[in-house]
Amino acid sequence: MARVAFYSPMKAPDSPVPSGDREMASNLIQAIAAQGDTVELASRLRIYDKAGDAQVQAALRAEADAEVQRLIADLPSDTALWVTYHNYYKAPDLLGPLVCKARNIPYVQLESTRATSRLTGPWAGFAQAAHEACDAARVIFYHTANDLITLERERYGDQSLVELPPFLPRSDLPPASGCAGPMLTVGMMRHGDKLASYSLLAQALPLIDGDWSLDIAGDGPARPEVEAQMAPFGSKVRFLGQCDRDALQKLYGAASVLVWPGVNEAYGMIYLEAQASGVPVVAQDRPGVRDVLTPSDYPSVDTGPEGLAARLRALLDDLSLRLSLGTKARARVAERHLMPAATDRFWQATRPLMEVRS
Repeated sequence: MARVAFYSPMKAPDSPVPSGDREMASNLIQAIAAQGDTVELASRLRIYDKAGDAQVQAALRAEADAEVQRLIADLPSDTALWVTYHNYYKAPDLLGPLVCKARNIPYVQLESTRATSRLTGPWAGFAQAAHEACDAARVIFYHTANDLITLERERYGDQSLVELPPFLPRSDLPPASGCAGPMLTVGMMRHGDKLASYSLLAQALPLIDGDWSLDIAGDGPARPEVEAQMAPFGSKVRFLGQCDRDALQKLYGAASVLVWPGVNEAYGMIYLEAQASGVPVVAQDRPGVRDVLTPSDYPSVDTGPEGLAARLRALLDDLSLRLSLGTKARARVAERHLMPAATDRFWQATRPLMEVRS
């Protein structure tokens, strides 16, 4: 069994601030360790520049230089692999490539992106660092077809690009929903893309005929705006606040449909969670999102709220259609998006790297 160093520049997997990024990092650690290997957090140093500030970047580089020297000296001698999650132009890995070169440790990345358009402008230095970190990786695991486009175009040498579909941190499926309860939305209430998804939903709901109800699980700084958008629907919309894992699972177990437009989502773990419970999804057909959705009739972005409403009406009017789509979704999740499949894919690509080193 191997000792693996894990690093997430943007946000440590044990950060107190919830996000999809933190959740995916935690899931990856579980998957990597599932065969009995030891996974240790190499560093909690956050390398993240949201605004493209040269002074912030310079300060972070100085912190990273000191951390590199500490890790070269202190990383356990039997560390056999370094894994970096989510290296990109705002959060480049300034540690892994240097430590691994000094200590002769195989270096791989998960969910990295290359942004050549950022090689000029306020993030130029960080974007270059992210590119160089990608170049240093022997293997880059990608989650979506959209990510593969630039990774393939900028592939370095004989670097391996390996698909690792997004996955749930479980080895089995939860009980199937009867698809007879309210519609369900699960989304953090942040300004920007999340609020844009809520806005699309609020525009779609008046276009749905009949007696419907919607539960919303989520909270955040944009909650007043979301509540204002939903106010015209009165008691038809119920705000549940932030829900823990068990509470969410109960909601999935009763929901008729999960509806979330998915504006600029990288992919969206909620789609996998709903489909694992046999809940059909209504989302816009977007890059990234489509990689985790069971093939079906998803409205295009161009159709706007009208497209969402039309798809919702079709599903709400037909229980047998909801159940049929839910059954297909469960089968796809079981095949592609559970932890055992992720663990196998990861180690098939990385065990040979450690064997060559030894």
